Amino acid sequence: MNGIKLLNYKVGALQTNCYILSKGSNALIFDAGDSAEFILEKILELKLKPLAIFATHGHFDHVMAVGEIQLSFDIPFYISKEDLFLLERAKKTAEFFLKTKQAYIKPKNIKDLKDGKLKVGPFTFEVIGTPGHTPGSTCFKFEDFILTGDTLFKGAVGRYDFSYSSKKDLIQSINRLYKLSGDTVVYPGHEDVTTIGHEKKTPMI
Repeated sequence: MNGIKLLNYKVGALQTNCYILSKGSNALIFDAGDSAEFILEKILELKLKPLAIFATHGHFDHVMAVGEIQLSFDIPFYISKEDLFLLERAKKTAEFFLKTKQAYIKPKNIKDLKDGKLKVGPFTFEVIGTPGHTPGSTCFKFEDFILTGDTLFKGAVGRYDFSYSSKKDLIQSINRLYKLSGDTVVYPGHEDVTTIGHEKKTPMI
């Protein structure tokens, strides 16, 4: 992993995979879906310095903890501008699906994600736009692994039955991911780890 340590914590009612990537004392947080206090405890426990938070997409179960984390660490939040509308409705959506009141602090210092190489501190990785599940779904490709959010899972792809989803776009996005090396490890937004090669063997859409 080229000196990168990856930690995975399942957070929130929907058990979203929150990933903390560290290199030395520097860290990046991906999909801070919920349980901000828990994520902050891990950051402090590991004596890490978070540099930024990233979201694979704007669904509430991937962003609910962002604003609260930013109260403790003044760091930017990266998400595709195509999914900003989902941030605006995150609290209401969470309450609808979870059937309970939800605390939600809106993220600040938001930066748009664009395809291509991105360097943040000692981390360099590729941003890959993968619309379909949501208009702004994004994957993050490191040297030998990729964070795919809800675009690609082990044995499944993301839902495309929302009013803003697109089956056509999702198919194109999956085909784009399938061009990666079969050895590429896939860390999805939910459930278990897989590889690109394993998923290519079983067409799912």
